[in-house]
Amino acid sequence: NQYWRVRVNVGRPRVFESPQQMADAANEYFEFIEQNPFQEQDFRGKDATEVKINRMRPMSIEGLCNALDINRTTYLEYEKRPDFHQVTSRIREIIENNQFEGAASGFLNANIIARKLGLGDKSELTHNLGATFERELLD
Repeated sequence: NQYWRVRVNVGRPRVFESPQQMADAANEYFEFIEQNPFQEQDFRGKDATEVKINRMRPMSIEGLCNALDINRTTYLEYEKRPDFHQVTSRIREIIENNQFEGAASGFLNANIIARKLGLGDKSELTHNLGATFERELLD
């Protein structure tokens, strides 16, 4: 009744043995995002003809993790590894650039992306008791 002693490995095996494997998998995610935009159904013209309008599909770390079949914590652990630092940093830069450019061009909701990227302006408010509070302005 000591079946647990038979187990040789502890935990799930690594999904990616090399940074190149992770880069290749991330590139597949990026290509999927570019080739599969969201489609909005609309009706145009006097005859109300149905049309499909392509809308930008934003990239995200969460979406990447779903595509790679890992959770966010696992991705963060890969970011901590020195051998994966360059590829995970590049992945994060690509995703944040996609989100920023989408918001700046009006394809994505600027308020949501600003919060996601931590780009809100801050101003200080002082209460009459002398306590200082920070408030984020997202407009």
